[in-house]
Amino acid sequence: MANNTMMALVKERPGVGLTYKEMPIPEVGAGQVMIKVLKTAICGTDLHIYNWDAWSERTIKTPQIIGHEFVGEIAKLGAGVLGYKPGDIVSGEGHIICNSCRNCKAGRRHLCMNTMGVGVNRDGCFAEYVVIPAENVVRVAKGIDLDVASCFDALGNAVHTALKFDLTGEDVLITGAGPIGIMAAIICRHVGAKKIAITDFNEYRLNLAKETVPGIWAVDPRKESIPELMKEMNLTEGFDIGLEMSGAEKAFADMVENMNNGGKIALLGIHSGQTAINWDKVVFKSLTIMGIYGREMFETWYKMMAMLQTGLDVSKVITHRFDAKDFEKGFEAMQTGNSGKVVLNWNV
Repeated sequence: MANNTMMALVKERPGVGLTYKEMPIPEVGAGQVMIKVLKTAICGTDLHIYNWDAWSERTIKTPQIIGHEFVGEIAKLGAGVLGYKPGDIVSGEGHIICNSCRNCKAGRRHLCMNTMGVGVNRDGCFAEYVVIPAENVVRVAKGIDLDVASCFDALGNAVHTALKFDLTGEDVLITGAGPIGIMAAIICRHVGAKKIAITDFNEYRLNLAKETVPGIWAVDPRKESIPELMKEMNLTEGFDIGLEMSGAEKAFADMVENMNNGGKIALLGIHSGQTAINWDKVVFKSLTIMGIYGREMFETWYKMMAMLQTGLDVSKVITHRFDAKDFEKGFEAMQTGNSGKVVLNWNV
């Protein structure tokens, strides 16, 4: 392999699959940072791109290096970059903002209407090197496991969603036991939620939730209805907080039906089509529904690392690890649904 090339996972052309191939190492411009990638994690978005669904066909321009969840060490600094040095262990915020729209100028950077996604709208991190703006670089606190740090993007989604409303002493319903849903449940327990329930159709992930979150109720709603679950949990008035992670219409509708008056719902799951819920329930129960996208820049990152430094443990949500060249095994594990987070090792 030439000195100016690297190995990367590339969406070469429309259709199913990815290619592990040699690509040019990206150049570092002023205000940018080159990072030697150590570990990456596969996201549901990457699986959509791998499978080339309708969203991918509309969104992804081939050829493109994909991936947006990573941890690595700084290899090179562009002109004008201060506060970092080669060898620093870092991750990165995957949303690159414009810095000129109203929200950016007001400090609400996570609401930038011109956001560009790493690994979606531009080349990503499933490679030996990635270049991002210095303002997107996040230094990883000492002592944090690199596998966990590779999942910071997804964990940040969970942190942003879970901490949107006060959880202390509250009864929480989480719909969707994917990795982000399970991470959110761990966060709920860490910050003092009273009773936590999580629902999903996937038995593997329900069992993973039980293994990682002490005292959680993890149920398949096809086998036990939400009212039956509430009776088992000895809840008489409904759930105080709902975290909707599934993107499933029925799950969202069931959540609305079973919230306490004044309940609050954080909505992360992406719903296809025209999702129908009982809006009279929203009105007469005085429910609050808040849409969640990405992470708050950079308060979510601060809170995430602070919790990891004070006992938050999401390591068991990582269930599979492979070398990058064996990426097909990682995507196969994701395809089955019998996995948590899948981490690829690039430091080989």
